[in-house]
Parts: sequence; structure tokens; C-alpha cells
Amino acid sequence: MKLAVMGGGSSYSPELIDGLFPRLDAIPVTEVWMMDPNRERLEITAGLARRMSESHGSPFSVHATTDMREAVKGAKYVVTQLRVGGIQARIQDEKLGLRHNIVGQETTGVGGFACALRTIPRVLDIAHAMEELAPGGYLINFTNPSGIVTESLIKHSSIKSFGLCNIPVGIIMDVVKQTGCAMEDVAMDYVGLNHLSWVRGFKIAGKDVTDKVLSAFLDNAKEEWEKEDIRENMVTAIKSLHMFLNGYLQYFYATDAALGHLRKREKTRGEEVVEIEDTLFEKYKQPELKEKPEELSKRGGAHYSTAAFYLIDAIENDRKNTQVICCKNNGAIPTFDDDAAVEVPAIIGKDGARAIPQAAPVPAIRGLMQQIKAYESLTVDAAVRGDREAAFQAMLIHPLMPGAQGSKALLDELLEINKPHLQGTFF
Repeated sequence: MKLAVMGGGSSYSPELIDGLFPRLDAIPVTEVWMMDPNRERLEITAGLARRMSESHGSPFSVHATTDMREAVKGAKYVVTQLRVGGIQARIQDEKLGLRHNIVGQETTGVGGFACALRTIPRVLDIAHAMEELAPGGYLINFTNPSGIVTESLIKHSSIKSFGLCNIPVGIIMDVVKQTGCAMEDVAMDYVGLNHLSWVRGFKIAGKDVTDKVLSAFLDNAKEEWEKEDIRENMVTAIKSLHMFLNGYLQYFYATDAALGHLRKREKTRGEEVVEIEDTLFEKYKQPELKEKPEELSKRGGAHYSTAAFYLIDAIENDRKNTQVICCKNNGAIPTFDDDAAVEVPAIIGKDGARAIPQAAPVPAIRGLMQQIKAYESLTVDAAVRGDREAAFQAMLIHPLMPGAQGSKALLDELLEINKPHLQGTFF
């Protein structure tokens, strides 16, 4: 069985490879193909992956390529973890937002918007290559902004695709840590979009434990939100809504505080990541290194491989279990379009993902969901067609953008900066 990792030169790749070894009985991978346009980084990560495989008795071969079509040909599973433009593009996005006095963050607001415009065409190239070269394959998308990219796949490709984020499984693992239960015993009434979601209730082995779990989360709020003014806003919202909040909601519920702290930082998160990755890649080069290094935990992405292979196991073995992923709504959340990508519990098996029907979101969360979903759908349209007007309208509806005139100026600058990655569209 062939597994292809698109963006194989990512610093996350050793985490993905490491998570495969204990699951090989259920997921019998014999070939791992790592593809990346950055040959230097790719050779380093592929070299470490080979040593890791050898240290486990060489259960699978590792191949490195810069050719996307070669990587996907005959693959049963294709994992996308791309960053079009590299980490420098992320840094540009973060600084662009701050120059315009709005949140500059990788996936939220203008950062996620710019990333989507760069990324959607490249991910669709992969999907269209799969339609020709691996028509029975499954595409697992980790690429940010995952929800918007997943919606582009739903609307513009016939390949079975799934959008993944480590946050839902991270919440489950926190409940496991609190209670000592098994991961499979935790059920969440989880609703929303990627990086814009709420957990309305928790059950363990069928017993409602929402109050207990929320109380524990509130007691440990400092672990999630270190800055006091952000934390106070989020705790106030949790207590009113009586729901667990995805951490990214801080940009909407504590906008001024979040922006203030972003402006005070000496470096953007992207610039910090450059330093972390420099250290990681020096480690990865060491011929004696045969396992993922401890320093990888500083990069973020906890439970990344758990989420990936829990999903692939369910597909491969037709488990028909329930997992929270980004998938086609198809009526699951009332009042949302059927072909919209939503992040909800879904039944996972060999036929793909089937979103489980949800109780209608209350107005207190539905309003923001509807607004951001409209923005996401317009962004997909703009990226696929290279449509400047659709891009402007997407910005116009987003609550973190700087109004009509401000968005016009911001869009002009954004498109100019990203011209090398937009292949002549929008111009």
C-alpha cells in the first residue's frame, strides 16, 4: 500500500512517520512517498524517515521526489501538508495584518485568506492528478486553512477527501487526561467550522459529564490562554454560552486584546517557527538520529499523527466509527448549504465521511458561523476563478477585516505581495 505525503519536507513529517509504526497491522503501508519542491529539506526529512523505518525493521520503503504526479500515482492515501510560499509567506501574512492594524495570524482573518488564495489551486492540482493517477485514493488534508481548502475539494474534485485538524482530538485527549477514560469512550456535541467551533456537551460512555469537564477546563484556563485579558474574555464567553470554545475564537471574542498582544511581540509566530525549524533540521541531519526528536513538540501540532492514522484506520478497515472532521455538510447543520465544509462528528468508513445530523446552532453561535462560512465560500470561489471581486466581497463580510475602503487597499497589497504564487490570476 502506498502512502504519499505532499509537503514531505515539512518539519512535521517525522511526527507523521513516527505515528505509523504502531498502526501498521491495521494500516499495512509498504511504500511512503515524500514529495516537496524544496529538494534540500526533502532529502533531510526523507533521510530521517528511512533511518526511522530501518530502526523498526524496514516495514516500508521511503521515496523522495519533487514530482507531484510521481508521488500520487497509485497511492491509496495522500496526505497534504503544504505551505505554498514557505514559512516566509506566513511571516508576510502576519506582518501584513499588523501593518493594517488587524489580526495577523496564520489561519484567521487576512492570514488565512492570503494562505487560501495561494494554496487552493495547488491542492486542487493534487486532487486532479489523483483523479487520473489514483482514482480510488483518499485525500487527507491537513493544509491550512483546512476548512476552506476542504470546501474547495468538495466543490471542485471527485476524489474522496477529508479535512483534518488536531484540535478536536486534542480536546478529547484533554478529557482522557482529566478522567482516565479511553479515547473511544468520549463523545462530543461538537459543531462549527475549522478553527471556529464550539463543544456543546461531553459524554463519557454515554453519561453526560459536560458540567464536570467545563469546570475542569475553566480551572485550567491559564494553560489555554496565558494572557490574562484574553483569558478573561474567553472565560466570560464560556460561562455565558456554557460551551467549550476552540482557542481560535479568541480572535473574535477578545479581538482587541489578541491584537494588542500580537503587536507587542518582538517576533511573529512565523519568525519564531523559523528558529525552531532551524534547530530541528540540524537535528534531522544527524545520521545517528533514528526517531523524532523531543524538540519537535515545540513546533506545535500535538496529536497530529493520532488524528491522521485514526482517520486512515477507519477508512482502511471500514470501522464506521465517529470522528470530528471537516467534511461535506449535506444537511447535517440546518440552514447551511449542503456542499459547505463543516467541522462536525461524522461516520468514517471506506465510502468516505457522512456528517451526523446536528441540533441547530443557537443564534449566539450561528450568527458568527454563518458570517464566516459565507466568507469561506466566497474565498473558494475567488481562489478557483482568480476573481478579484469575489476576493473583495469575501473580505467585506469578514468581521476582522478593515471595512470596505480598508479592505480594498489591503487586497491590492496582498495580491501584489503574493503575485509569485498566484500564477497570473487576479491580474
